[in-house]
Amino acid sequence: MKILIAEDDPISSRILQKNLKNWDYEVVQARTGAAAWRALQDEDLRLSILDWMMPGMDGVEVCRQIRRRKKYKYTYIILLSAKDRKQDIIAGLSAGADDYMTKPVNFLELRARLKAGKRIIELEDKLIFIQNQLKDVASRDSLTKIWNRAEITRFLSEELERGQRERIPTGVIMLDVDNFKKINDDYGHAVGDLALLQVVSRLKRKVRKSDKLGRYGGDEIIIILPNCPQTEIKKVGERLRLAVGRRRIRTELNTIPITISVGCATSDLPGTSSAEKIIKTADRVLLRAKEQGRNCVVAAGDAQKTALEQKNA
Repeated sequence: MKILIAEDDPISSRILQKNLKNWDYEVVQARTGAAAWRALQDEDLRLSILDWMMPGMDGVEVCRQIRRRKKYKYTYIILLSAKDRKQDIIAGLSAGADDYMTKPVNFLELRARLKAGKRIIELEDKLIFIQNQLKDVASRDSLTKIWNRAEITRFLSEELERGQRERIPTGVIMLDVDNFKKINDDYGHAVGDLALLQVVSRLKRKVRKSDKLGRYGGDEIIIILPNCPQTEIKKVGERLRLAVGRRRIRTELNTIPITISVGCATSDLPGTSSAEKIIKTADRVLLRAKEQGRNCVVAAGDAQKTALEQKNA
């Protein structure tokens, strides 16, 4: 594990470094508070030994700066000082230090305190890992494991905002499985679930890493495509349609055909500035695709419009 020594006295620094290396720590050194603060921008530097008295920014101020940071992994800090008055110890701990040791350092005691610091860091990492797992589970569709409706809508809002800042279009594809209700009625819901899982699997293989898939509801899937203009999105939709429909789905008894209808919209069209509006546009042209016989792709902005779209535009 990496550890920072922030100590302006070269002799004390060398002694600390020698002991820490013997204890299998990877040592990073700093002679000033400013240098220590720069070194601590490395998120892999999780342990630090700070001398209270250093040129410029002292160890107490470095502690304060560390605790003010946002979205950083926890850094365990041991503050060293020749000051041993209670008010000094309280001041150091109040500034954000986790532990306080007076000079001269007892190295057996320091080693034990560093082990305690490592345990705290490991426990915090485990807690964050569990929290992230729970958050991920809550954000996923229980069947397909792609993003659920709330999360994919949030992603879309963020992507639209980013696209507006960077002046790049965002594409949205809405699709659903053709005759999905008939599949459930004829073969059972287990086969319907299998069909949906197969569709998602085939879609994943044909999208970019930057694209995001979500289950919008029932058999309806939404795909967010960053930096995808109107001139390209229909090609993407057609590629996805072919990928899904190329092979039949194998069940325990037989194989069944599977196709999708696809509606496409992009933020470089009028009236698509928000997540709600662009989803409505993509959903509207998805309905057109169904009206045209299913197993086809329709993009908003196509020259030919049905009377229904003209009515709702």
